[in-house]
Amino acid sequence: MALPRPKKRFGQHFLTDPRLLARIADAVQATRDDVVLEIGPGRGALTAQLIERAGTVIAIEVDRDLAPMLAERWKDEPKFRLVEGDVLQQDLGALAAGPDLLAGNVPYNITTPILFHAMRRPRPARAVYLVQREVADRIVAPAGSEAYGALSVNVQALARAELLFGVAARAFSPPPKVESAVVRLIPRDDPVVRAEEEEPYRLLVQGAFGLRRKQLRRVLRTLWSLDAEAADAVLAQAGLDGELRPEVLTPEQFAALLRARVAT
Repeated sequence: MALPRPKKRFGQHFLTDPRLLARIADAVQATRDDVVLEIGPGRGALTAQLIERAGTVIAIEVDRDLAPMLAERWKDEPKFRLVEGDVLQQDLGALAAGPDLLAGNVPYNITTPILFHAMRRPRPARAVYLVQREVADRIVAPAGSEAYGALSVNVQALARAELLFGVAARAFSPPPKVESAVVRLIPRDDPVVRAEEEEPYRLLVQGAFGLRRKQLRRVLRTLWSLDAEAADAVLAQAGLDGELRPEVLTPEQFAALLRARVAT
């Protein structure tokens, strides 16, 4: 069967290096008792590795040319299930029907929406992503570093993030114009925000980094339409200096700001 050509609209770059595929599957740490959700199985190279290790693999594929090929390849494999459609339209927790793991070669053009979607409760026990290297660096960046931003804060507030290894462009077909990397996210036992705080926290963080060069006092006045006295009251409640900039605040300090706003 001829393989469908990669589609630019889906950001398709298929990893072909068997050694790297095995390393990604190993990073998921799946056992025969685990359900693994795979985002964007593509031609099934990583899928095959996951099936060898997991109890069940649920693959979510949006490409209508690739989905029938995957279905035919594993039609007699009881451990495999195919879901056709956009991953952003799927209830991932309901698909797994219980605790799950997650893996995926994430399209670079929608990486951040997929990451946020997959971090909704109930979160996977482990998630391993192949992403653009720049995105991987942002995910794990510490406060105050050049790569630190809204993605860093929102991920680190909910999960422990590890950059596992880099992947060269030549390992893909077709090769992307950028380098890639594999990251692993494990939900925190002590998330920085409670369930009901996650959405307002995300909005605060994204809004603050939209004004990342402004001092914190000005950021709060702009985002929350506060006068100077009210902004200073929030800052005092949070124990933060109004002259700081968003790019130096830790995830915990953003949470303190959010709670201070409610309390004042």
